[in-house]
Amino acid sequence: MSKPQIISDTNKKSLRIKSFIKNKLSKIKLKHVNIVIGGDGFMLKTLKRNKHSSKFFYGVNSGDYGFLMNKFSSKTIIKNINKANLITISPLEMKVTNKQGSKKKYLAVNEVSILRQSRQAASVLIKVGSKLIMKRLISDGVLVSTPAGSTAYNLSVRGPILSLNSKKLSIAPISPFRPRRWNGKIINESHKVLIKNLNINKRPISAVADNIEVRNAKIIEVKINKKIKFKLLYDKNRGLQKKIKIEQLRKETN
Repeated sequence: MSKPQIISDTNKKSLRIKSFIKNKLSKIKLKHVNIVIGGDGFMLKTLKRNKHSSKFFYGVNSGDYGFLMNKFSSKTIIKNINKANLITISPLEMKVTNKQGSKKKYLAVNEVSILRQSRQAASVLIKVGSKLIMKRLISDGVLVSTPAGSTAYNLSVRGPILSLNSKKLSIAPISPFRPRRWNGKIINESHKVLIKNLNINKRPISAVADNIEVRNAKIIEVKINKKIKFKLLYDKNRGLQKKIKIEQLRKETN
């Protein structure tokens, strides 16, 4: 029979939480679960390393914000795991062809970021499916975000917050210069996004899948990979959907 597995970051706080949960493993009813202890970055890395796993993933936050994680409580952690609710998300798949013609492929749970690589602004063409939506965007870059990632980098560049069940993706410019007032576009998740560097020699760009960078990108293709499904567990009344809703309603304070 499968047993719960603990995957932990190596900082002191994570290791303390790991030790506590390890002593309580026999009380966890859900056996096909990986308990991931760390921050959002560690969870993203863990999910991608286990992209073919059929197990559930329950995140325990030992970092700062921990948007993808659950809050640790020594009094309720085992009860929370046993009664957690399931959500399933599919990641973006980024395919990059660089200046030399080399091809790379990576997954992104939150977003794919296209960023200028030098002091020169990026100059890119953007297509969605067969439709040209931006003949030439001059900017610091552009983001393609999932609903799960829409409250992260996407929100900081004034992109829209997407509901988890919206079946949409967000395309958001970063500091657009021309056209200055383009606010981006919300698209159906079934569409493929193609981004082409229009001046690869003078205006080099990087393509980043969450936190994995490919430099000197020439052509970037981004689409949802429905063949991969991450099964995430969240505490009752503290699910990812509710966190997204809170961000939609949150008011900025100084």
